[in-house]
Amino acid sequence: MSELITFDDCHNLEIDRIHQLYRAHVSRSQVDLIGSFGFGRDTVDHAEGAWIQLRDGRRILDFTGGVGVLNHGHNHPRILAVRERFQREQRMEVHKNFFSPYVAALSHNLAALLPGDLNVSYFPNSGAEAVEGAVKLAYKYHAGHRGTILHSDIAFHGKLLGAGSLTASPEIHFPFPEIPGTDSFAYDDLDSLTAALERHRGSDGTSDVYAVVLEPFSASSLRECSARFLYELRRICTELDIVLIFDEVYTGWGKTGELFHFMRHPDLVPDVLAMSKSFGGGKASISAYTAREAVFRRAYDNLADATLHSTTYYGFGEETATALEAVAVAVDEDFPGRARELGARLGAGLADLAARHPRLVTGTRGRGALHGLFLRSGPRIPDRIRAALPGGFAKDPQAVPKLLTAAVVAALYRDHGVLTFFGSNREIALIASPPLVAEPKDVDVFLSALGEVLDQGAGRLLAGFVKEKVSS
Repeated sequence: MSELITFDDCHNLEIDRIHQLYRAHVSRSQVDLIGSFGFGRDTVDHAEGAWIQLRDGRRILDFTGGVGVLNHGHNHPRILAVRERFQREQRMEVHKNFFSPYVAALSHNLAALLPGDLNVSYFPNSGAEAVEGAVKLAYKYHAGHRGTILHSDIAFHGKLLGAGSLTASPEIHFPFPEIPGTDSFAYDDLDSLTAALERHRGSDGTSDVYAVVLEPFSASSLRECSARFLYELRRICTELDIVLIFDEVYTGWGKTGELFHFMRHPDLVPDVLAMSKSFGGGKASISAYTAREAVFRRAYDNLADATLHSTTYYGFGEETATALEAVAVAVDEDFPGRARELGARLGAGLADLAARHPRLVTGTRGRGALHGLFLRSGPRIPDRIRAALPGGFAKDPQAVPKLLTAAVVAALYRDHGVLTFFGSNREIALIASPPLVAEPKDVDVFLSALGEVLDQGAGRLLAGFVKEKVSS
């Protein structure tokens, strides 16, 4: 047996050794993909708030927000304190024979914060699990008598087989097997929704649709449903007894300027709400789906079905205690208000950059601390550059916008110490998703850096990116 690597050893691993271990035991392709960016060749020493400290002494402004996980930023002191206290006092971790005070309290707090009778919660580990749990609940609500679930044509609900069946992003490009009975409608399009519902209406007028799952704000495409669409969807689902599931895995806990995005619309209440990512304060792997009381009671609330849905790590211990504190921080520090403040500065700044670079930028959109900038699909990739790209990437129909946006991501990091990412859906966007603990001056740093990068123009950006990939 080879010598085991210890926790202390990890801190001293050089990047070449980390790459070697990833290639041998994780994924060679991940090294090829991420390792071609500057951040794929750096190692982190520590992180706090919106900033990452590299081992070589450089400070990096993290404008990814952990891809939705870090509303609280890196290592929020209150989150660290509650976890340290939990461990120091040797509190109970996972044990199914005892009731958890943390599960009880967290369930109560969600019910207190959410509108209507969204009162009953279950705590799995990931967003995809929360979505799948919600779907399973909806199917059981109808006792298996209905067989169709609808999702939008830009949906992103996760990459498990069930959640992936409801995801309509080019990011899932392999034909995995799907759960039966899925169908789609055009996002924010009532006519398309109506047509989808009619496709699954029986000759007696009854519906075969047991659930509609929807992101009120699509984080991967930066689009949001209109109030008219959402209210009409709610009316239809009530009329046809269809379980309405809102997926706010990314947008929950203040990201778009409300505690949850759908709450910007008065008296709009889904039947089930799925959440995750920043729910764990950047430290705990925890998610939730919260159901209206009548939906849960009908589906599971009897002795025969009480354990029909369960997981090993039902959020019993430290993860649930962490989520309790993460929720308290989001409320105490007014995360929705922070998102609105950051969003006003971010949205205006991005719009100004778009106006200054009309040949490069097609537009911007977003809300709160979740915005995106869209680059033009041209110019055509020169043959010498296309030849340097991996085979699969060169054949990708989204190759040009991906490559150009990746070039901006690379230049922001390489030249300005700003970490960003791009969203992959029907459109490709440079995503600006700062943690909600970021300061207005951090937005200014990002906007200034992005302006200097865009000033280079498409040709210089592409050439610099390809040069960086080749040299790596």
